[in-house]
Amino acid sequence: MRHGIVLFTSDRGITPAAAARAAEENGFHSFYVPEHTHIPIKREAAHPGTGGEALPDDRYMRTLDPWVSLASAVTVTSTIRLATAVALPVESDPITLAKTIASLDHLSGGRVTIGAGFGWNTDELADHHVPAGKRRTVLREYVEAMRALWTEEQASYSGEFVSFGPSWAWPKPVQARIPLLIGAGGGPKTLAWIAAHADGWMTTPTERDILDKVAALHTAWSDAGRAGSPEISVLASMRPSPEDIAAWDEAGVTEIMWGLPDKPEDEVLAFLSRHARRLGL
Repeated sequence: MRHGIVLFTSDRGITPAAAARAAEENGFHSFYVPEHTHIPIKREAAHPGTGGEALPDDRYMRTLDPWVSLASAVTVTSTIRLATAVALPVESDPITLAKTIASLDHLSGGRVTIGAGFGWNTDELADHHVPAGKRRTVLREYVEAMRALWTEEQASYSGEFVSFGPSWAWPKPVQARIPLLIGAGGGPKTLAWIAAHADGWMTTPTERDILDKVAALHTAWSDAGRAGSPEISVLASMRPSPEDIAAWDEAGVTEIMWGLPDKPEDEVLAFLSRHARRLGL
């Protein structure tokens, strides 16, 4: 089982490039950053962790752009996967976003993984003209349209929310298929969406009954006729025991994601070194 690092980026503290370089040097497999374009001050959407308007962390309103953050890590790393946890693709133009992600994969030598969410902050989505009740449909169309631009010499797409005629778009990604993991609560609807349209699942910070949901995803995957097995990344929101880790591994979890503390750079680097030793990396 692999181990990844999540940096909740902000305009203070350690930079994404410094954190990604240190994560790679300490043997971690993946480096993740989040996305919020903005946080509307007046909101009806409840945060899934607090249950209301309150945010658990002021970095929600201070996040750096994820693709710029990962691009800054490209030239100081060579092996670590560059990923999002989670990005919100439906808040960007799909043609432009496809170009950005393809360019990042090209420049990194094929190291991009997309962790995407449907978007809990429906007020944020509304400012991007994404209807809350259609956000899963919008994301599906974005994914299908971007994959067309990444794989077809003359790409086109016709949907309810995305439409463009035959077009050229280069560079193509280095990877034949950029992995897409969905970060959302592991209910039946989400697991079925993953089995139909994505390559794996990321757990949420408040996820419970992980082993049952991992088993349910494998069933949904098989029922959808998918070959192989889904990627499953578990966010270690509380320190898991060795028994938890062994059980996740046996159930088919492919990666554990560990968060970095919101502390000065020297303390973050020391934490990474200590944590890598604890994990035997």
